[in-house]
Amino acid sequence: MRSLLLCSISSSNAVSLLLVNEHAVLKADCIKYVMIFRNQLPKEILLVALQHLVRLLTAQSVVVHSYAAAAIEKLFMVKDQQGKALIHKEDVLPVAESLLVNLFAALALPGSSENEYVMKGIMRSMSLMQEAAVPYVPRIIPRLKQILLVVAKNPSKPHFNHYLFESLSLSIRITCKASPEAIGSFEEALFPPFQEILQQDVQEFIPYVFQILSLLLEKHKGNIPEAYMALYPHLLVPVLWERPGNIPALVRLLQAFIEKGADSVAAADKLSGLLGVFQKLIASKTNDHEGFYLMSSIIRHIRPESIDAYLKQIFLVLFQRLTSSKTAKYIKGLLVFFSLVAWKRGGDTLIQVVDSIQSRMFGMVLERLYIAEVQKVSGATERRICAVGMIQLLTACTAVFRGEYAQFWPQLLQALIGLFELPIDETVADDEHFIEIEDTPGYQTAYSQLVFAGKPDQDPFEGAIPDAKIYLAAQLQKLSAQQPGQVASMISSGLQHDAAKYLQLYLQTAGVTLA
Repeated sequence: MRSLLLCSISSSNAVSLLLVNEHAVLKADCIKYVMIFRNQLPKEILLVALQHLVRLLTAQSVVVHSYAAAAIEKLFMVKDQQGKALIHKEDVLPVAESLLVNLFAALALPGSSENEYVMKGIMRSMSLMQEAAVPYVPRIIPRLKQILLVVAKNPSKPHFNHYLFESLSLSIRITCKASPEAIGSFEEALFPPFQEILQQDVQEFIPYVFQILSLLLEKHKGNIPEAYMALYPHLLVPVLWERPGNIPALVRLLQAFIEKGADSVAAADKLSGLLGVFQKLIASKTNDHEGFYLMSSIIRHIRPESIDAYLKQIFLVLFQRLTSSKTAKYIKGLLVFFSLVAWKRGGDTLIQVVDSIQSRMFGMVLERLYIAEVQKVSGATERRICAVGMIQLLTACTAVFRGEYAQFWPQLLQALIGLFELPIDETVADDEHFIEIEDTPGYQTAYSQLVFAGKPDQDPFEGAIPDAKIYLAAQLQKLSAQQPGQVASMISSGLQHDAAKYLQLYLQTAGVTLA
């Protein structure tokens, strides 16, 4: 049967696929058959079918070339029995050029200038080909730019537009991976249409533009180019932040500015505008996590001397929101932020700032936030940040180990081991089921994240702490060497039996003992 199918599809006598404009209905049915049974057909048949599908992209019939584009996209997504891609870039190389040429040619056919199946086919083909698509990018970008300028005048096909921006993102990502210096050519090509979109306030496209600008800026080495700095003040204009669809993309772009040009952002009073945005975001139940993202970048990248004058005010804003509108999501973000401050600036700085707002207030932070709520923090990176922050408080803060907050030391260690070993606490307070959704009157453009412009995961500790459990053991050993007998005594008297067993395992794995 398998060989019969292969012969049937390969035979020019049986299938008149080379005559692309004849028997449109028959061809559409054949393509539909391949699409429906793609997961059952063997790879060699799919590859033969691919050759015919590439030719059928030039068919005048909208149905035929749309079906062909859709079928190509679906074939590239077929997986083998191990869950891996069945068709690889090496399989596509013989038809790569004709595939891309015919896909773009299909967009010029009557009725298909904004054909979402064709644009999705372009996106998926480039995604499969990866670096093999780089030689074609100099021809692809002008075409995509031309299409962008046309559709920006009247955005009417959201799926087509999304795949268009995904294709732009892919072009940047795969090209700059191979040739980082190519970033300038993309900026030269894309800045004019992006500038026009921003000036004409094309609301549907602005979040996409910000995402691609973030991608471009994140790939820069050295100082931020002047063209980006000229844009910076406009990113803080309140009207942009009134549109919910803009907020995630704007925050990411501001993070890119902070990460790539912290000194430029901190200079010339640019920081105050950034803190104003942070305050607005934190006040929102919907967007408070974005405020934490922004402030985390500030803490991680901006020099302490530039931010110290604002620290107390930042914490005041955070505690005001905690008092007025506490949610589980907000508490999680607050714990991650406090822990990041403890890591970057030291636990003593965290305690000092909190206690400057109200005497001995940090005791409440330990008891009511860390000890009571840290188990609810989700996300591997977020839990790791909390763990490292708690280790700093336990092992590098005199006030917590043997000062005014020493009573919380065993409980904090117990909570830390629970963070390592227990499942996430997903319980939600009863009153949170009735939290009102914030009003967003009128039409609002939704945020659509570009998969191929996504921000790669970053290690907040830059490789310094590969294993938080081993780090805890090492820091406890260091503390016990400074305070012989005291650490072991506090552990034996204050830690529950199961937690003590886990801690002993960490110490053994790290190859250390407590004095």
